[in-house]
Amino acid sequence: MKVGLIQNSASVKVDTNIEKSITLIRLAAEKGAQIICLQELFASQYFCQTCESGPFQLAETLESSFVRQFRDLAAELEIVLVLPYFEKRAEGIFHNSAAVIDADGSIAGHYRKMHIPNDPQFYEKFYFTPGDTGYDSFQTRYGKVGVCICWDQWFPEAARLTALTGAQIIFYPTAIGWHPDDLEVEGLAESQLDAWRVVQRGHAVANSCFVAAANRCGTESSPDPNDKPIQFWGHSFIADPSGTLLAEAGDEDEVVIAEVDLDSIAERRRMWGFFRDRRIDSYDRISTHGSEVSS
Repeated sequence: MKVGLIQNSASVKVDTNIEKSITLIRLAAEKGAQIICLQELFASQYFCQTCESGPFQLAETLESSFVRQFRDLAAELEIVLVLPYFEKRAEGIFHNSAAVIDADGSIAGHYRKMHIPNDPQFYEKFYFTPGDTGYDSFQTRYGKVGVCICWDQWFPEAARLTALTGAQIIFYPTAIGWHPDDLEVEGLAESQLDAWRVVQRGHAVANSCFVAAANRCGTESSPDPNDKPIQFWGHSFIADPSGTLLAEAGDEDEVVIAEVDLDSIAERRRMWGFFRDRRIDSYDRISTHGSEVSS
């Protein structure tokens, strides 16, 4: 079975981004991909660089025509599609979400980003309410799919809880890049990129599953003229349960395809007893923020 990731740069025109993404989805399907994932907030540029009211107009509901066109596309191509989008849940309540669309166009599952960052030019807390869907996986025609989104990818708890529901592949739609100041420190940019790869490959190993991260690429300017542009680093990749990279993009527009053997997961989970040997009776402190610092 083949998995596809869509990595591309975004323009300021939403219609152009949607058309481009649909073209790349079709290309991935032509190459044999049966499960395809788009990058985080793919329909627009990354608007969280500033705190403005305008981007709220970009939000869509799960029942919108925006989502429907991708449901129709999935049914036409008989693919499973992981569709990240800016969700309007109710007046004043918005989420960074992803719909898992099955190969018949039905909604197999829905996920809302749980971990919301708030860093310079990544002001997501202004826009997104933290998710309430929990960590889950969704049975599709081609396999059981879990989804976490971007900042979620740094948290082993999120990957483990998703895997414990039976996820064979965990998808991470992503919008990550270098803050301009980071590029001025020698070696820092490459070490950040490497850390991003390593932590997710570790999730694949520790949970005996495939991991697939779809990142955006290109340089995007902030609406604030005092800010420097963010350079999104691309490098979307697919890793197997041993952490081996099966495929990885560069830093430009690309469709990433890899063949995955889902039947290998059950055997690996039997041989590597990561789930069996968990000491759940000893993990109480994982649900706290840790011990207080003594003076």
